Amino acid sequence: MPLILRLALRDLRGGLRGFGIFLACIALGVAAITGVGSVSRALSDGLARQGRVIVGGDASFNLIQREATPQEAAFLASRGHVSEVSVLRAMARHGEGTALVELKAVGADYPTAGTLTLDPPIPLAQALAEQNGLHGIVAHPALKARLGLRLGDEVAIGTARYALRAVLTAEPDKLAGGLDIGPRVIMSDAGLAASSLIQPGSLVRRLYRVALPQAAPSRPADSKAVDALVEAANKAFPDAGWEVRTRKDVSPQFSRDLRRFTQFLTLVGLTALIIGGAGVANAIRGFVARKRPQIATLKSLGATGGRVFAIMLLEVMLIAAGGIVIGLAIGVAMPFVVEAAFAGVLPIQLAPSVYPAQIAAGVLYGAWTALAFSLGPLGQAHDVPVSALFRDRVEPDRRRPRARYLAMVALAGLGLVATILALSDERTLAMYYMIATASGFVLLRLVAWLLMAAARRMPHSRIVALRLAVANIHRPGALTPTVVLSLGLGLALLVALTLIDGNIRAQLNHTVPGETPSFFFVDLNHRQSDAFAGFLHGKAADGKLELVPMMRGRIVKVNGTPVSKVRPSDKAAWVLQGDRGITFSPTLPAGSTLVRGPWWPADYAGKPLVSLEEDIAKGLGLSIGDSLTVNVFGRDITATVANTRKVDWRKFGINFVLVYTPSTFAGAPYSDLASLTFPKASPASRDFVLLREVADAYPGVTIIRVKDALDAVSNVVAQLAAAIRGAAGVALAASVLVLAGALAAGQEARLYDAVVLKTLGATRARLLAAFLLEYGILGLATATFGVFAGMLAAWGIVSKVMGLDFVWLWPQALAAAAAALVFTVLLGLAGTWRVLGRKPAPYLRNL
Repeated sequence: MPLILRLALRDLRGGLRGFGIFLACIALGVAAITGVGSVSRALSDGLARQGRVIVGGDASFNLIQREATPQEAAFLASRGHVSEVSVLRAMARHGEGTALVELKAVGADYPTAGTLTLDPPIPLAQALAEQNGLHGIVAHPALKARLGLRLGDEVAIGTARYALRAVLTAEPDKLAGGLDIGPRVIMSDAGLAASSLIQPGSLVRRLYRVALPQAAPSRPADSKAVDALVEAANKAFPDAGWEVRTRKDVSPQFSRDLRRFTQFLTLVGLTALIIGGAGVANAIRGFVARKRPQIATLKSLGATGGRVFAIMLLEVMLIAAGGIVIGLAIGVAMPFVVEAAFAGVLPIQLAPSVYPAQIAAGVLYGAWTALAFSLGPLGQAHDVPVSALFRDRVEPDRRRPRARYLAMVALAGLGLVATILALSDERTLAMYYMIATASGFVLLRLVAWLLMAAARRMPHSRIVALRLAVANIHRPGALTPTVVLSLGLGLALLVALTLIDGNIRAQLNHTVPGETPSFFFVDLNHRQSDAFAGFLHGKAADGKLELVPMMRGRIVKVNGTPVSKVRPSDKAAWVLQGDRGITFSPTLPAGSTLVRGPWWPADYAGKPLVSLEEDIAKGLGLSIGDSLTVNVFGRDITATVANTRKVDWRKFGINFVLVYTPSTFAGAPYSDLASLTFPKASPASRDFVLLREVADAYPGVTIIRVKDALDAVSNVVAQLAAAIRGAAGVALAASVLVLAGALAAGQEARLYDAVVLKTLGATRARLLAAFLLEYGILGLATATFGVFAGMLAAWGIVSKVMGLDFVWLWPQALAAAAAALVFTVLLGLAGTWRVLGRKPAPYLRNL
């Protein structure tokens, strides 16, 4: 081993010429994998460290549409300090402007954890206090901009008026509120009582935050005490129906989404590494080709093929270690860079650190990739003959590596697969990924083989440049397989992500006049429904009004099994997370189609029955006759599944997962949910006028303009899409590197081609035309495959995984294909331009 190491290090003294692409491919993939994992860990750690701040204590007991009973409140108060926060949506009015706001009513002790920052920096109690008959509010800067407010201006919310005393610049428990459609407004409990917004059935969420006695001033209660509190509360009040969040599990949905998103980005990074593997293989082939004289010399001095292989493998792995170190340095720095660049944008503060697990994952992925893609080309060094010193130019060696080296390649591939499975949180997804990647490689090899076979069988053209281009595509040692592989994978990924993003946006923007509601009206008191309908008819006679009773409830049991022990499908898991809207109806709701079971009679008055959306029923494993228990207003209601429905969610109309028989909630307080649909596209000016008139006449009704809500969701989708495109850019960069490496590796062969052709009378223009046609044909064929493969992948994800209608967005796909074609031609010509200017004599003397 010392001799092998000494010879390897001595050879490396000559420099790393030809290994630039190799280093870049390894470093890029390792940086992507390590960086994504490190940023994810920084987010998770930040979430865990700030859990007490976000929750507002050690645990939060959340109730919808009701207050805690005296017994529940007393129990929580006996365990620690309790602070109450009420959250709801309302309309804010100032002058001619109206805006939907996310309202939060707090007590004098808010915030119990973390820091609330105001501008100007005055105490919150002072900002919210009643002065001159007006309660104060603080609001997000967006409300100032939307309504043209200045500090001290009066704002109407509900039936009361408030003075804007300060601007909210930092809210410690922002993440606990979920998706915000409107800007945040904070007022006091007394201020909320003055608004008259709280009525029976109002959609208000009450958060009872419990801070347990601390073990020390700087050390909160331990985790066991928090778990004991939750267990005791659920045991004492099994029918409370509250949703419990603790400082350890601030947002289960956020944590799950973060884990899945990280898994996806890691797979994209791994794709970059595997695409880079083709660049690694190209670099090693070039390395072996350059070292043939040295290998032949070593063999002439008595070196065995195995020792030559060991020397070269050691060199390659030392260089790969350098690439891995570069990638690790970039990946480890990434969370610190994200924290510095996006500290004011992220919903939580990152906790950047150096994460050994992510570093180990990057090392494993990088090492296995380098081994898997370099062992095959290195194996050819074993059989380089001594005669290569004399006849290499005229009699190149084309033998395959020996069986032992092919076995090593297989073992390295298995090691990479085992690493992917071992480090993946979702092994099914990882398995699908590997199958898709292997299929992609096989298909691209098939495309390359078909292209070469077609070129081989083409009749000889009288156009010399075209004949040369076609010959270059199918000749021995042609660049066709490498160009097709590197460009095809990258382009397919780009097209797939572009179409997925475009389809989601198209779905959000797919509003059909006459079918898609223009407004939703929430918190409409049932006793006011007739008067409200008459008012809207007078203001918008051409609009279609729909009124549906609505309550909120949480699913607590599925067929008698607590939801904590239920294992739903991925598509149905969301329905068990938090509270859901529920309704009752004597007839089948519009937009629904019965799938299984009959609808109940209009006058049904028996035991509670429920109708479930078909996909949700399947995801929960429920059939006709099974039971479902929902907690509504603090009571557990168990109903029998009577039928299932298919719901058309695409029209954004009033639809519910759960529809009950009317007798189920006889006598229960509820509000109505109303929608107004205009027969044709409504101008924004009309929308704003109607919004203002309804807000003035019914100050307690919350108005949601559908376009504004879709814009809020679209902004979130845009942020996710930007992150996905950034990750995909890593894979595309790897494709570019591989393509550039392949073209660079083929330059030496092109030099001799150009020299021989020039000697035979070819002009520079004719050679340039031949190269242009060659790269154009390769780029066009590969782009065609990439477009169709990417579109097929996008169709599968959008239609089968997301359950959306797929739209074939041809302009975006063709634009990507055209860009790939132009890029391939330009990169190919850039690589061969210097070849065309070489003089023949120096090369002819070496033949």
